Amino acid sequence: MKAMVADAQWAPQKDYKIASEEIRAKRAKTGSRVWRSPVFEIKDVPTPNLGSHDVLIRIKSCGICGSDTHLYETDEDKYIIYSGPVKLPCIIGHEYSGIVEKVGEGVANFKIGDKVAAESIIWCGACAPCRSGTFNQCEKVELAGITAPGGFAEFIVTNERQCWKINELAEIYDGQDSLFDTGALIEPVGCAYNGLFVSGGGFSPGAVVAVFGLGPIGLATIALSKIAGASEVLGFDRVDERLDLGREMGADFVYNVDETNLFPSEKILEATDGRGADIQVEASGTANRTIPEMEKSLAVNGKIIYLGRAATSTSMYLDILVSGANQIIGSRGHSGHGIYGNIIKLIKSGRLDLQKMITSHFDFKDLPTALKQSSRRTDGKIMIKIS
Repeated sequence: MKAMVADAQWAPQKDYKIASEEIRAKRAKTGSRVWRSPVFEIKDVPTPNLGSHDVLIRIKSCGICGSDTHLYETDEDKYIIYSGPVKLPCIIGHEYSGIVEKVGEGVANFKIGDKVAAESIIWCGACAPCRSGTFNQCEKVELAGITAPGGFAEFIVTNERQCWKINELAEIYDGQDSLFDTGALIEPVGCAYNGLFVSGGGFSPGAVVAVFGLGPIGLATIALSKIAGASEVLGFDRVDERLDLGREMGADFVYNVDETNLFPSEKILEATDGRGADIQVEASGTANRTIPEMEKSLAVNGKIIYLGRAATSTSMYLDILVSGANQIIGSRGHSGHGIYGNIIKLIKSGRLDLQKMITSHFDFKDLPTALKQSSRRTDGKIMIKIS
């Protein structure tokens, strides 16, 4: 089968304390400190074999995630930007949907021909976090497209517990392309859902939400916040095209942070008569810039939800956590808690329209061009048609 394979040089930085397990598995815990000079190639690789509880999916659509872009981009020393765990070589891509081609002998809930979307968090089900229901914090987690084979390929093998049927969505889409594009978007929308409603604990209708970074997860956060009853949603980014998308997804106010003398905290306080935002979401990956603005404009009992992964640190005036009874909450992933199922129901109801997030389409053969375009950060979601 054809697949887009990423590889790079294993070159741990001198000040990075690398563990023996990282060396043995060639799996870096912090990819941006180890993998250097990445290369990407569409090549022929073996079609994966089925386990007894696996399904073989013919991939139809796969979206480019910011994580894919961060594997593609490098710093001035040629190290990849992505700061999470990375094992190379690897078939990249993890926002995918398709059609079940084969099923293992132990598969109980899927049949050939089912249309499916799949989680990219590959959880073991046996460790203490999994047995406690916190699958996204699995101690043995693998990440499709980053540490395990991903979705920029003609086929992928996935355990049935990671799959969700989207057959019912065929009722609301005229064409198959729209159906599978929407199916592929459930993964990033799930990350926003998990951050807002599971890790973050949700909010009362009428709350004010501020979103920093209007890439796909930020855009999904806007849409979900409006559905959940936010009275006002404010969006911040530095790219005008993404600010326009923020408005389309439901933001009441959007601001370009590169404007002269524009301070997000002032805009938030102005919009809330000085009360501040109840929920502030970091989806930009630039916490060293956004957290100082959030802390100045956080409402009493407010929450900062951290979704934008980056190997960075930032200072914060911690007394606001005491005086305001505020919280900072980290969130990863989209597994468990009915997240996929609830998003599918919202899409079917017509209350969640994800098609507006898609701004570019490319054929699989043009994926290298699409990755290059993703670095411009002017798109909402770039979608790749695999078959």
